[in-house]
Amino acid sequence: MTIRNVALSILDLAPVIEGGTPADSFRDTVALAQHAEQWGYHRYWLAEHHNMQAVASAATSLVIGHVAAHTNKIRVGSGGIMLANHAPLMIAEQFGTLESLYPGRIDLGLGRAPGTDQPAMRALRRGLHSTGEDFPEQLNELRSYFNPALKGGVPGVRAVPGEGLDIPIWLLGSSGFSAQLAGQLGLPFAFASHFAPAHLLQALELYHRNFRPSKALDKPYVMVGVNVVVADSDEEAQWLFTSQEQQFLNVIRGQSGKLKPPVDDMEKLWSEQEREAVRGNMLGYSAIGSPDTVKQKLDFIMNQTRANELITTSHIYDHQARLRSYELLAQVMRTDE
Repeated sequence: MTIRNVALSILDLAPVIEGGTPADSFRDTVALAQHAEQWGYHRYWLAEHHNMQAVASAATSLVIGHVAAHTNKIRVGSGGIMLANHAPLMIAEQFGTLESLYPGRIDLGLGRAPGTDQPAMRALRRGLHSTGEDFPEQLNELRSYFNPALKGGVPGVRAVPGEGLDIPIWLLGSSGFSAQLAGQLGLPFAFASHFAPAHLLQALELYHRNFRPSKALDKPYVMVGVNVVVADSDEEAQWLFTSQEQQFLNVIRGQSGKLKPPVDDMEKLWSEQEREAVRGNMLGYSAIGSPDTVKQKLDFIMNQTRANELITTSHIYDHQARLRSYELLAQVMRTDE
């Protein structure tokens, strides 16, 4: 399998850079989505995170609507909504509203993690001892509001808008739990290999082994997340990528902060153990470099995973460099031989 046979999409966290504001981030998000539509990207997803200074997409449904309103045909959705943070009825109503406003363009990707830390979990009124084991019941309730024949919703309660709408539901995960559930339900599955690649191949095997055809899918459909930075040279791309490496270094240190400018030498900022945790573990599924280098890395990932779709993410400090990276990536995909 080559990358030319694969759908290409974008996952955006609406990054807030040092010296910038969320309002700036939303303008940049719209500009990237509009360019992505012109360059042939398949879908544009936004992710729910809370209490993170560098992420502006916390009110995910609102940002999805904003992006959909400023584009014409690209699919827009969540990668994902953290269902445990919400009442299933409210998500059904929100995405029923989005689908009614932008018919045939909305995706609902769902995760079971909190997407935040313990203080924010308290603020979200989520039980601190929740393990996500009730996710299948929440999912069934949500799906029942779209399709009452599934009989999982609260009796006498209907989602308006929402009921009767055919909104693609994806399960997202970084372990085998959601992979197995997605397979059993016959739903498309997206793996968060852009930050947690350790169990990727095991989860994909579990998904394929457990897959049962459904009304949604007659055969498995897999999306994998990849960090991608493309520039004119390997050196420039690696330099741009240091912004994302600094962000993940903050994560493992339990620190917060906006997205930092690139640095010339990451070795001055982290220990050997921290470098391995970030580069070797969290960001192991990355394609960083010139167009030729990125093509080789993506070909390897495709041959390893046999994915149907790649969803790419990049935390690049400079907006124009971020646009250039995605433009070059689109060219890589089109010129593959």
